[in-house]
Amino acid sequence: MSTEPVLLAGSWRDSEKTGFFQSANPATGKLLPAHYPVSSWADCETALAAAQAAFAEMRTMPGETLAAFLESYAAKIEERAAELVAMAHLETALPKSPRLADVELPRTTAQLRQAAHAARHETWRQPVIDQASNIRSCYGAIGPVCVFGPNNFPFAFGSASGGDFAAAIAAGNPVIAKANSSHPGTTKLFAEAAHEAALETGLPAGAVQLLYRTSHSIGEQLVTDDRVGATGYTGSRSAGLALKRAADAAGKPIYLELSSVNPVVLLPAVLEEKGEALAAEFTTSCLMGAGQFCTNPGLVLLLAGETTERFIADLAKRFREAPVGTLLSESVRKSLHESHRILTGAGAEVLCGTGPGDGAGCCVANTLLRVSGAAFLGDPETMQTEAFGNSSLIVVAATLDEAAKVLEKLEGNLTGATYSAESGADDAAHDRLEPILRQKVGRLLNDKMPTGVAVSPAMNHGGPYPATGHPGFTAVGLPASILRFAVLQCYDNVRPHRLPRILRDDYEGSAQRWVEGRWS
Repeated sequence: MSTEPVLLAGSWRDSEKTGFFQSANPATGKLLPAHYPVSSWADCETALAAAQAAFAEMRTMPGETLAAFLESYAAKIEERAAELVAMAHLETALPKSPRLADVELPRTTAQLRQAAHAARHETWRQPVIDQASNIRSCYGAIGPVCVFGPNNFPFAFGSASGGDFAAAIAAGNPVIAKANSSHPGTTKLFAEAAHEAALETGLPAGAVQLLYRTSHSIGEQLVTDDRVGATGYTGSRSAGLALKRAADAAGKPIYLELSSVNPVVLLPAVLEEKGEALAAEFTTSCLMGAGQFCTNPGLVLLLAGETTERFIADLAKRFREAPVGTLLSESVRKSLHESHRILTGAGAEVLCGTGPGDGAGCCVANTLLRVSGAAFLGDPETMQTEAFGNSSLIVVAATLDEAAKVLEKLEGNLTGATYSAESGADDAAHDRLEPILRQKVGRLLNDKMPTGVAVSPAMNHGGPYPATGHPGFTAVGLPASILRFAVLQCYDNVRPHRLPRILRDDYEGSAQRWVEGRWS
């Protein structure tokens, strides 16, 4: 069986494979014609050796060269936009426009260019110079980075194109990209463009490499290899935690984006003020892209009352009447059904949905579930089962104290939002609940739904476990996201000519200087 080539050590070549797979069109359920290899350890060994050799060059490569690559790559993506959009649409059923062509592709090239700016100006390196003690420090490249991409953002979070890729390259690390099995053809097109840009800008042969799939055991072996500096992973909790266990045992950094129910707290007076508008806003946010966003609002916390009951009835009506979107794959459909089974088995009431959808291909009816605050507190772990897709769970607390207890039992999340009345009538309740929610989320929103992640230097797309594997880092927001793939390097009494340029006394860029016991 002929399979698509892998990109290893600077060339497209046949894989030393253990098998093959095909992706499917989720709108039709039919397998797509291309066959992709399942790589053996031999492919990984080739990739690691080439990445190690590339790192020897890239770790001291001028930021200008890295920036030139990232900018060239962004331009090549734009040149191949139509081809990329068509392939991604075929593999994921995501709309060509506006989602892929008008939103995700420009976002992808924008973050590559932001990474280029960070590489060129070295803002991420944070140089600190103590002249009196002749001790200096800065961040530097950590080593070859493995990137595992998710199924839901084939461009902006893709293993060979997304934020992890951009951040790793900006720091001077080669990348071994592991494509998501849902969209291998899309990832291959990105890798082709990246390879062309690497050749044109003088990056070494192993700077960008691509594997499509490995067995679970080989994936774990890959992230624990001595030659790997760090790993970035976006995907399911179960697979991510398996990789984390392996990486932790080997002492290897791994940065995970796993799961999040992204709680939204709607207080009573704001429902009185604009309940219908909030129902419409929530419905749009929850069902956008068939709910397949890591920041999808999967849990709504309300306080019991007549206004709340009217709001819930309106919300359920809107969910029933809204179009049903296509899910990314059959596995996503099965997983969503399983999550509904778990939640209803624990006592959640079905307000609408959970059954087959009337949309195209892989789909599930728009689903709204309900549970009391007391029932939630009786089994908070199960009630926080992530239902990835067009689904949300309403938790109705009997009192403000009960609502506070619900928030205290929340796991770590990427986002959390509160809505309160403009009149100030909700302020006391908000001030009671917000400090609890603040400690449970990476990004706190007021009067705004969480869906979507802006490419901003101030963004935190992270949060406490299990939203991510480490609460101190972000997957979006340059230059901060680069620090996941960097190591803090200290130089004590090192001769000036041996120092990195950024730590020399004559460095003209921005550096923190500790002089006579104070910052200057």
